[in-house]
Amino acid sequence: MKPASFGVKTHTHTHTHTHTPTPRPHHALLSLSHFIHLCRRMVVPYEGQSFSALKRQCLQSGSLFEDPLFPATDQSLFYQSNHIGHVTWKRPKDLCSNPHLFVDGISGHDLNQGQLGNCWFVAACSSLASGGTLWEKVIPNWKDQEWDESYAGIFHFRFWRFGKWVDVVIDDRLPTVNGELVYCHSNDSNEFWSALVEKAYAKMCGCYEALDGGNTADALVDFTGGVSEPMDLMENAFKDDEEKRNELFERVLKVHDRGGLISCSIRATTAADMEARLSCGLVKGHAYAVTDVRRVRLGHGLLAYFRSDKLTMIRMRNPWGEKEWNGAWSDSSEEWKKVSKSERERMGVTVRDDGEFWMTFDDFIANFTDIILCRLINTSYLSFHKTWAEAVMLGSWQRHDNPLLNRAGGCTNQKDSFLQNPQYVFDVKKPEDEVLISLQQEDRRATLRKGRGENLAIGFEIHRVEFNRIFRMHVTQQKVGGSVYINSRSVFRRIELMEGRYVIIPTTFDPDLEGVFMLRIFTDLSSDCRELTLHEPPQTCWSGLCGYPTLVTQIHVLNANGLAGQDSDGVSDPYVIIRCEGEKVRSPVYKNTRSPNFDIKGIFYRKKANRPIRIEIYNHNALMDSFLGQVTLPAEPGEFQQTLHLRDKGDHRDNDLPGTLTVAIVTSTLLTNI
Repeated sequence: MKPASFGVKTHTHTHTHTHTPTPRPHHALLSLSHFIHLCRRMVVPYEGQSFSALKRQCLQSGSLFEDPLFPATDQSLFYQSNHIGHVTWKRPKDLCSNPHLFVDGISGHDLNQGQLGNCWFVAACSSLASGGTLWEKVIPNWKDQEWDESYAGIFHFRFWRFGKWVDVVIDDRLPTVNGELVYCHSNDSNEFWSALVEKAYAKMCGCYEALDGGNTADALVDFTGGVSEPMDLMENAFKDDEEKRNELFERVLKVHDRGGLISCSIRATTAADMEARLSCGLVKGHAYAVTDVRRVRLGHGLLAYFRSDKLTMIRMRNPWGEKEWNGAWSDSSEEWKKVSKSERERMGVTVRDDGEFWMTFDDFIANFTDIILCRLINTSYLSFHKTWAEAVMLGSWQRHDNPLLNRAGGCTNQKDSFLQNPQYVFDVKKPEDEVLISLQQEDRRATLRKGRGENLAIGFEIHRVEFNRIFRMHVTQQKVGGSVYINSRSVFRRIELMEGRYVIIPTTFDPDLEGVFMLRIFTDLSSDCRELTLHEPPQTCWSGLCGYPTLVTQIHVLNANGLAGQDSDGVSDPYVIIRCEGEKVRSPVYKNTRSPNFDIKGIFYRKKANRPIRIEIYNHNALMDSFLGQVTLPAEPGEFQQTLHLRDKGDHRDNDLPGTLTVAIVTSTLLTNI
């Protein structure tokens, strides 16, 4: 990726030529809600083509399947003109006498990049083939998809798109030149799973040329239904900070051990850099698959088990199937003498130019600029590992002449229309929580031929809002984070958030652009995420009898100072309650302090302007909470901030109690002003 003007990022695509396996333990992708559960397992036939029905027709007629939607013509290869000369489409049986999907199981060594700049896709396939049994979701019923008595020239593969699995049917006619496969192929001349998966993906994307340059993060998500987190290794000073490097290694190791997929690359900053081979053997602008991550024990014999020396190491594979790292710990380097033969065998160390190599994590950080971590989000209750609560929101950016109905406002640079975008509210219910947010747009790659153009530049902002907000925001509040804006299919952010309520605003970079998106939010506890659609309290048939709000007031309790220390250690555990016309907002408890920084807001739609607002502070105790003081606010129309002395309750309310409270108040007669 490279930054473009006005803060947008655009992709610099990577263009390059390039038995049943033993499963590694991973966790099922289960969901908390029934809807998400069904969607995640829902399999939808691509373009309505049913694999079972089409195969049955072929077997009844005795003919081999020829796919009318992806014909064996140049239309399936290119957008416009042929770039590679005369192509002959051949079935695997025309290329060898004994074709199979798999020869000796599946592995990352089964893939070699052909005459397409799709190392990003091949690297993702290598990761998939090295990642336990994940591939069985992409290649369903693989035992029934072989060249046996039921062979009919038809195959099917599945990819996760926009919340559901899409089943893509293809015939097995593959493009060849001079009797050789043009694109992805295996080292074994009679193994065809990689070529067929590539064809199915090309069909879903429009044609083979659509795969020329792309984003590994997208392919990893398509293979797993997980979420991809791209990380810039240069931005975070990993190279110079050992503690940060160790933290990153733990994160990478955890993603790998829990069945996630990982890819990495060295950024090319100019066109001349693309595919440039460095003196260390690595290639710029090229996607590598990470196939193993581990701590390696140094030493020989029993003594090795009593030593604390362990190297943090990572193994990668070049999709070209050749050209490897030639530095320390490369295939035939002297460093391997420090590791016992049994340890080397356990790691699968080989001395051949097969594109796969090991390096230390420190050397990895020193040479690579980008890494993509695709997590399998574990939402199962029955798990010993970290689990997540998932919220999935489907939405769209839609233009409308009425500002109250417009949902295509553009990014925050568009001050007058930014808040017209869709808004989604969610809660963080722990004192602090790690939140994962993924925003994905519909892929436009398959519609380039129809003139829809490239993907939109998309991103999002996160604002901390009032604890009780249920209507749309009309002024920006406390921005706590957001994503970059990029013309990628998806953007991702991992962020630590304090307890409270937040609003996510997904947007396109420019205003008035329309599109469909999916927003996914992962939290430790259910976030109760929902879209904010109403601008103000609705008027009903009861409004005439019960009254309708005439004022809206936002109370921002900033902090307190000098509270009474009611606990034995001379401090308190204070919390604050804002009360207004029978409604209340309560803050979390702040431990061991007499000067808490509350920083909480409440919003109230008021029918009785003359009724004051009361703010109370209590000390949290095991048996019964105790009163620390209160302030009363008239909250008339206007905006101001003041520091007030705490008062007592009841008959003693005029007496000062220890401490002051600082509040900011905004009140308006226009209900859509806040």
